[in-house]
Amino acid sequence: MKNYQNYAKQYFLPPVKCMKWAEKDAVDHAPVWCSVDLRDGNQALIEPMSLEQKVEFFKLLVKIGFKEIEVGFPAASDTEYTFLRTLIEQNLIPDDVTVQVLTQAREHIIKKTFEAIRGAKNVIVHVYNSTSVAQREQVFKKDKAQILQIAVEGAKLLKKLTEEAGANYRFEYSPESFTGTEPEYALEVCNAVLDVWQPTSDRKAVINIPATVENGMPHVFAQQVEYISERLHYRENVMLSLHPHNDRGCGVAATEMGLLAGADRVEGTLFGNGERTGNADIVTIAMNMFSQGVDPELDFSSMPQICAKYTEFTNMEVSPRQPYAGSLVFAAFSGSHQDAIAKGMQWRKERGNELWNVPYLPIDPKDVGREYQTDVIRINSQSGKGGVGYILQENYGLNLPAKFKEAMGYAAKGVSDKLHKELKADEVYQIFTDQFVNNRKVFEVPECHFKQIGEGIEASVTVEAKGSKAVVGAEGNGRLDAVTNALKKYFDVQFTLTTYEQHSIGEKSDAQALSYVGIEKAGKSYWGAGINEDIIRSSIEALVSALNNYFESVE
Repeated sequence: MKNYQNYAKQYFLPPVKCMKWAEKDAVDHAPVWCSVDLRDGNQALIEPMSLEQKVEFFKLLVKIGFKEIEVGFPAASDTEYTFLRTLIEQNLIPDDVTVQVLTQAREHIIKKTFEAIRGAKNVIVHVYNSTSVAQREQVFKKDKAQILQIAVEGAKLLKKLTEEAGANYRFEYSPESFTGTEPEYALEVCNAVLDVWQPTSDRKAVINIPATVENGMPHVFAQQVEYISERLHYRENVMLSLHPHNDRGCGVAATEMGLLAGADRVEGTLFGNGERTGNADIVTIAMNMFSQGVDPELDFSSMPQICAKYTEFTNMEVSPRQPYAGSLVFAAFSGSHQDAIAKGMQWRKERGNELWNVPYLPIDPKDVGREYQTDVIRINSQSGKGGVGYILQENYGLNLPAKFKEAMGYAAKGVSDKLHKELKADEVYQIFTDQFVNNRKVFEVPECHFKQIGEGIEASVTVEAKGSKAVVGAEGNGRLDAVTNALKKYFDVQFTLTTYEQHSIGEKSDAQALSYVGIEKAGKSYWGAGINEDIIRSSIEALVSALNNYFESVE
């Protein structure tokens, strides 16, 4: 591409090597989660949420399990101010939930914010100012000392107003545009703020590290976080928080590496909604932990409903490929994938394994409210025998013989390819019944009568073909063998009955016999199935369907 030479690295590595995080291989416990859907998420919407929508979204976040929720910037607009007052005055904030409010480090904005939070039980007042080189030089036109002083004065005012209110508010500070700030300078500012607040074990402060614009690789962010984490004043009384954005598409990875580097807390949104390419996606981060056996302390077991509510409130769509949440993330269309999943599920059922380990499925779809029958095995022209067989077995109780599954798989693929569409379970079953159960295009056998002849059976078979009816007799070593011999005689055709299997479908008094018959002629196989209350009749119908499929193929 042209103009690549106009860009250069805009981040700063720490002045010393910070790589302890790289020795860890997983996040082993949940951080403190803070949803910023009602602030960062809301301000990024084309049409911001109404008061009613924000209230309902708040309730959803509480139901999911968030204990800290940033409810807005109450000094920014009447809507945000009214929303916070509504939560407080209508007693909508549970005792174990802390609301967080955002304010710039400017006196009149801070004072307006304190008006908004009066009467709230648990509050974090989140103050910020920009510290990056670009902001210092281009926006504020101030040097480092002057920018640091803005942060300190804001911190002092928060403390003063809290004491005047006789409240026990907690404080949070963010060096906004941290990723464009020299880490040692950001540390200096954060420590100056902490020296004002002097946090204690029962009233911890939050230092929040925002990747306001993601401009480096995740491992760079991890080094920056580790540098800050190991050098903060009052570290044991500080919650080190992350607020990654997703400009490079690495928000989740940066968050996970930042947690390895010492962070205690994460600010993000459901599905990563936020300005530009969005915030860190808390759903994905939490579910990544879940998939490795760590309790994320958030409940996404009703993922389809959460997705629906999210879309209702924000008018934003959840991508079909959104990790863990998208409608297609567990879907397997590929024949080989379907076969592996079906075999994995059967293996799991036979062995009763508790630990999940099914090919192509990182978690059990049921754990997020998805169904195997509708969300996992999906049938189109790329599908194969395993998937089609699984659909028929799970939805209709049909356990097709292995070779029959191949024939059924090709039949379904053919229909899907011709129609250029995905096939639903009922459409797959319809193909099964049309092609392998009810195929009477050449002939049918409306009735059969049997008589014991010594050790064998004599069959009297009525055949209706092309408008004519005839009765033909033959002997065999059993009823199906006798009917087979009668049909060979009537049609003057030779074939080999290679497969005969049967099982019941349905429950008790409503159970029916399902028979499968495979015949071979000139090296090719032809299949049929029969469903009837009488097992003999179902086997005859299966044979009739198989032979009709043969005749149809040679016409």
